[in-house]
Amino acid sequence: MTSYDEKYSFLERRVDALKTDRTGDERQTDGEVFDRKTLMTLYDLMTSGYLGSVRYPISTGKEGNVFYAEDEDGGPLALKIFRTSTSTFKRVSKYIEGDPRFRGVAGNRMKLIYAWTGKEFSNLDRYCEAGVPVPVPVTFEKNCLLMEYIGGEGGPAQKLKDAELADPTETYDEVVSFIIDGWRDAHLVHGDLSEYNVLMRDGEPIMIDCGQAMTSDFFNAKDLLARDVANVNRFFKNRGADVIDAETIIGETLSPDGDGEEEEE
Repeated sequence: MTSYDEKYSFLERRVDALKTDRTGDERQTDGEVFDRKTLMTLYDLMTSGYLGSVRYPISTGKEGNVFYAEDEDGGPLALKIFRTSTSTFKRVSKYIEGDPRFRGVAGNRMKLIYAWTGKEFSNLDRYCEAGVPVPVPVTFEKNCLLMEYIGGEGGPAQKLKDAELADPTETYDEVVSFIIDGWRDAHLVHGDLSEYNVLMRDGEPIMIDCGQAMTSDFFNAKDLLARDVANVNRFFKNRGADVIDAETIIGETLSPDGDGEEEEE
């Protein structure tokens, strides 16, 4: 049986391998992501049977990095690691402290970032339950989130902004349905929906980066809804899609059969 020290040493070697041939800025970012606490969390995910290995980076975001990982059987996973730096704390705190599901979590940087990780897991789970295409969440621990890998053997799926669309109007209608169904059935508003937060897999859009999504009873939820609609309409209008008037989309989203207030959990 592999000892604790051997597994921890393996993790450190694997992280060193991820840093090979990286620029100075990238190495600094890796250092922020793979601090000792995070390595310990990855170790816990390994010993609990969720994580087999961490392979290579997929993307770098404002709050954290996403890595291609594998489960114990070699199956593909996406591992999102949220940085625990002060700058990350400043960006995410307003979304945690304003979310009625996370009342009482304030002021402590680590607790807020851990809550942010749990928030994205919860949002993904709610979107899945509502039938909105998002990566299926697997589990989370502290600042680490495991979820479905969206991509193939050749690499991660393209972002919407880079994809060639066979039928822009059809894709547009699907993305608009994310907004409407997300509000009505998941009682969530993404709040940052754009061509940067949608992946295209086999011609079908999938919504990602759901950590900042807020419940529909959030005081600013309708403003976030309007921003999502404006972003989506702007992008698809430039792609030649038949775009629906923003007021019509918002009206459909907020229609009486879908405008119920979210109950506190």
